[in-house]
Amino acid sequence: MTRTDPLTIHATAVAVAGQAAMFIGASGSGKSSLALEMMARGADLVADDRVIVTRESDSLWVSCPDPLRGRIEARGLGILHARSVDRARLAVVVDMDQTEQTRMPPERSIEYLNVKLPLLHNVASQHFPAALIQYLKSEAL
Repeated sequence: MTRTDPLTIHATAVAVAGQAAMFIGASGSGKSSLALEMMARGADLVADDRVIVTRESDSLWVSCPDPLRGRIEARGLGILHARSVDRARLAVVVDMDQTEQTRMPPERSIEYLNVKLPLLHNVASQHFPAALIQYLKSEAL
């Protein structure tokens, strides 16, 4: 089994059925808001604000630093308690600083710890949280 030192990334991650999506982007880009939308539809919080990424064999796993576990920031409300999971396999990364411009986007990837992952851009549509949940349940074609 290949292991490397974990990374701590300024990001937010949620999981569905053990598969995680991680949202990267600048402060205020909507990472926590997207996570809250997905959590309202049944996703579990992995981590908000800081995500620990660990490599195990050819997979990446995300988890939360202990002081932040089970907490998410909702702008205008403050810190909320949330149902959370200890860790999940990272399946996709969403760049919240980039807005998808095409109906059928090209395949993109991002690499962490020498593992390539699918990379999506933020979709400015009400269906995006639901579509991401379905993606985590079955991945894209």
